[in-house]
This record gives sequence, structure tokens and C-alpha cells, in this order.
Amino acid sequence: MLWELFILFLKIGSLSFGGGYAVITLIQREVTEKGWIKPEQFQDIVALAGMAPGSIATNTATLIGYSQMGILGGIISTIGIILPSLVIVILFAAFFLRVQSNHWVRSSFYGLRPIITGLIIYAAIHFGIGGHKEPLFSWSTFGMLVICVSSLIAVTKYKIHPFAVILLSAVGGIVIY
Repeated sequence: MLWELFILFLKIGSLSFGGGYAVITLIQREVTEKGWIKPEQFQDIVALAGMAPGSIATNTATLIGYSQMGILGGIISTIGIILPSLVIVILFAAFFLRVQSNHWVRSSFYGLRPIITGLIIYAAIHFGIGGHKEPLFSWSTFGMLVICVSSLIAVTKYKIHPFAVILLSAVGGIVIY
């Protein structure tokens, strides 16, 4: 099982372009298809991972590994998901220093921004609706939408610290649900 955890998260780490939120749906598909985690459990794990400092993908991998094989599973999963990024960043840094002023390289980064945004939006929609047993248009879904929009406004307009917004959202969830 430790080897399976390592290989799975090594594979996911190799494909995790776009950052943590963009890869959450890939992690969910892999671990639920293997029967390691139920969709409802996965949502709880992602909620916990999002509250902890660090990358949500790394935190999610750590928590899934821990849930399957204890502390050693958490460590192995963490190493698996960060190892590809570590190697790629070291190689990329050495290469990028030589070509950073190239017009084609700079232009490609502008082209990558919209796809990363799209992947994050897809993950948010999939996570918000996926594993939810209520009909799409219900009071429960409306409550989720209210918490989501309120959180977005609190962080962007009123500049409330994300940790405070997370705590307030948890209280909102207790009140609504």
C-alpha cells in the first residue's frame, strides 16, 4: 500500500500543472476510483487541507496517505507529490535564467494564465457540486452559494484575513446545516 500511495502521488505530482486547486479533481478521481476514500470523505479532507498552511494538493495528499497508512503513509504521499515539482523547478530554474528575456518565453506565460484560471474554476465547480446529495436547486445548495459568495466578498472587498473567513464560513455551515 505504501508503494501504491507513493506511485499514485508521484504520478499526480507529475501532472499537477496549475497548482493545488487545479489538481484536486484529479486526486479525487484517483482515490475514489481506487475505493480509498468516499466522495464525502474527500470533501472533508480538502476542507481540512485548505485550512492548513501550504499547498492544498500537498496537504490533501498527506491527509489521504495518513488516512490509509498512518504517519508513514502521510510522509510517503507527501514525498510522492512534491518530488516531481522539486526536480522540475530545479531544472526549470537553471534553464529559465538563460532564456527569461526571450519574447517567446514571456509570451507563453501570458498564454498559460487563462488556462490555469479555467482549471481552478472547474475544480471549484466540481468540488462545490460533486458529492453533494441534494438536488442542484435546493436550500442546501443555496446555503453553499451564500457562504461562497460571502467569503469571496469578505476576502476581496473587505480584505478580511482568509483564516477568519474560514472560521466564519464554518460557523455559517453550522447555522445553515
